[in-house]
Amino acid sequence: MAETDTSGGLSKEERDAVKQRAKELREQEKAGKNRAAGEKAVLEAIAELEPDDKVLAEGLHKVVTEVAPDLVPKTYYGMPGYANAEGKMLVFIQPAKKFKTRYATIGFEDKADLDDGDLWPVGFAVLSWTPAVEQKVTELVRRAVD
Repeated sequence: MAETDTSGGLSKEERDAVKQRAKELREQEKAGKNRAAGEKAVLEAIAELEPDDKVLAEGLHKVVTEVAPDLVPKTYYGMPGYANAEGKMLVFIQPAKKFKTRYATIGFEDKADLDDGDLWPVGFAVLSWTPAVEQKVTELVRRAVD
């Protein structure tokens, strides 16, 4: 007898991410909006990344802590992210290896103030952390929190 797919069409990586998010929500409920707990969780998530993704996540972490120190670090589906004062995710990095993609993505949620007319990007593919990438991400994060 064949196994029934009860995953709703999700890949193993996607199911793992959903489980990770449920765990994060339980932990965040216990910790509240504790900056130290969030910082610890984000740094642990970064430490567990593959080397290429780790460099990118460390770059984003540096930019956010310098440009938007009021954002609260917290994990988002197991990925390093940063939330506003209401606890709503603003910016995060989706590592390439987590979902077996060819590039990492720096994503901005709808609370980010990146609006530009009727159409604007909210996800940015990133292959390596260069001075030009750091400058662009710095500009985006600065805009997102204005």
